This record gives sequence, structure tokens and C-alpha cells, in this order.
Amino acid sequence: MSGKLYIVPTPVGNISDMTPRAVSVLQSVDLILAEDTRTSAPLLKHFGITTPMASHHKFNEHETCTAIANRIAAGETIALISDAGTPGISDPGFMLSRECRRLDIEAITLPGATAFVPALVSSGLPCERFVFEGFLPPKKGRATRLEEIAADSRTTIIYESPLRLVKTLQQLAEVCGADRPASVSREISKMYEHTERGTLAELIEYFTQNNPRGEIVIILQGVKDESVKVHTNKYKQQ
Repeated sequence: MSGKLYIVPTPVGNISDMTPRAVSVLQSVDLILAEDTRTSAPLLKHFGITTPMASHHKFNEHETCTAIANRIAAGETIALISDAGTPGISDPGFMLSRECRRLDIEAITLPGATAFVPALVSSGLPCERFVFEGFLPPKKGRATRLEEIAADSRTTIIYESPLRLVKTLQQLAEVCGADRPASVSREISKMYEHTERGTLAELIEYFTQNNPRGEIVIILQGVKDESVKVHTNKYKQQ
């Protein structure tokens, strides 16, 4: 009889965001797959979870997914967690979920913490239709992706590092126009959580003067008139 795969969100900041169901599942499974066992160990210890752990991350998931899925098919119940948030959202998880689907193994994802939902709702920008971009390509394909974002009528969600934030905002301003409304949220659910709202020009000025820290979520309002031309020339010349 097949076991199950549980995909379990963990807090993105505030440890109190861990749900009782998540604790119960992690206590009951045969094995916990963690993106980084050193990062997850303090969280599990805090909740008295003594289940064995193994590493499952972007550098080994190609080689381990089949073996893990076969263990579940043989009857083991395994949980997957990431360093923070929901596995599969800009973190490892998709490949194992896909392999379980291929083998007709039940995969259950628990609802829980993720950074982009509170950032989106707190932005004050339209959230009835949105697109999640995650981290943009660092080089190849970046210009094309920026142009697609600039022309999209939906609100766009982007993850970024604090070191690249100002550069990314500048590139967005070049293709979207400096007056495009946006917001930047950082340290979601943590002590110094902060959301700065304004135009791209205003956000560039703010974060040029105020060095950003922590995990960053950019929320960009969609283009109101889809016939508006995207400002691509300046970016392509760089």
C-alpha cells in the first residue's frame, strides 16, 4: 500500500505562524525532507518534533526524486519542507510532486505561510488578478521577461534580494515608466516588517537612501491600457 507525500509550509518569519496541523504531520511521518537540515533543526526542536530528516534541495532533487517517490510507493509517509514558506514556491518541491503524480501517489499540500500573499494584500494594489514571477532571470531572458511584465494588465509579484533591489526597480522603471505604482515589502511577519508604497521612481529614491535588508517582495501594478507602448529602447541599449 502506498504512503503519502505531505508538502508542509513553515513560517517565513514569525514562528507562531506554524500551524498545529503542520506540527502534527511532521511528528507523525516517517521522514522529513528539508531544504537545509541545519536551518530546519531549530524549528523542529522548538515544536518537539524528533522525526528523522534528510536533505532535499535544488542541487540534489534531480537525482533523489525517483528514489523518494519509490519509498512512498512502498508504504512510507514523507513530508517535504523548505527553509521558509511553502515548498515549490521559488523553492524545491515541484519535481517531487510531479514524480508522485506520475506514479499516482497521493500528495497533500497543507495551507500555510508564504511571503507573496501578505505582500500582495498589503500593497494596496489590485489583487483580483495577478501573476507570480518569483525571481527574475539574472541575465539570459531577463530583458524579454521585463518587457512581458511591463505589458501585462495583471498585478505582478517578484521576489528579489536586497542587493539587487534598486537595480531591478530601475529596470522596471525603464520598461514600465517611472510613474507605475508599486510596493516593496520586506521581512514579512518579522519584527522589522515594512511595506513601502509609491511609484517606481519614488521607490527607487527611497531605497537608494535607505539600504534594504531581508527578504524582498516587489508588487507591481499592471498596465491600465494594454495599447500603451513598453519603454524598451533604453533597457536594450545597456
